[in-house]
Amino acid sequence: MNQYLHGYSQRETQRLQEQSGILEELLHTDTGYAPGSEVLEAGCGVGGQTIILARRSPEARFTSIDISDLSLGRAEAFVASYGLTNIDFRKADILQLPFDDVSFDHVFVCFVLEHLSHPNEALTEVKRVLKKGGSLTVIEGDHGSCFWHPRSNDSLHVWDCLIKAQQALGHDPLIGRRLSPILCQSGMRVEMVGPRWVYADRFDPELRDGMVNKIIVPMTQTARDQSLEMGLIDPQTWEKGIKDLENVSIDPEGTFFYTWFKGYARK
Repeated sequence: MNQYLHGYSQRETQRLQEQSGILEELLHTDTGYAPGSEVLEAGCGVGGQTIILARRSPEARFTSIDISDLSLGRAEAFVASYGLTNIDFRKADILQLPFDDVSFDHVFVCFVLEHLSHPNEALTEVKRVLKKGGSLTVIEGDHGSCFWHPRSNDSLHVWDCLIKAQQALGHDPLIGRRLSPILCQSGMRVEMVGPRWVYADRFDPELRDGMVNKIIVPMTQTARDQSLEMGLIDPQTWEKGIKDLENVSIDPEGTFFYTWFKGYARK
């Protein structure tokens, strides 16, 4: 199993589920599936995206898979709290899908490729189970696109530690900028790859607080132990860097920017 930098804590579950709501309009205004469609969500995690997919396409049928039993259990509980019934959960590895060829009309992959050592192999496998003419939607972030003000050397340091800790696992936190070539290499017909960026300042304090304190800071904190073990940073600098990041959400001059990339291809 691929190591997952962010871990499986309750705090990480909360982050992922809150994140999905904060980013729904940004990432999913054009996400939808026709009635009767069979859709594979490959790498559903704790169900943050699952809720959005199932609610936006209530007459489609979703098979949501993940490699983690713990994540699947939390996803099922999260979905049950919304009363959604058009989802089947199943434990499976995106690199070895337990489905026949051409089983699905559509495949959806979000925030998954960045955590794989071999993302191209994953796309080859999802292409196998996709019907001819079926669509693949992929969403990935790019940590190199993250900017904030005011920024300090310590806040930049902790963010760089997150990037280096993920790269040490053989994964790619900068994969968003590579989404177009990766999709082209899959052999599918790429119809669109484009940025979905978010900017927040004092004029939208709720979004700024959500981005900084509900997404970026808790995500960065998941890399703390590995960063210390790798000798990338000392505990005092880490705590100072996190505090400086948190300050972005309350400083009158605080601003935040980040870019995700969304790609759409057909078999």
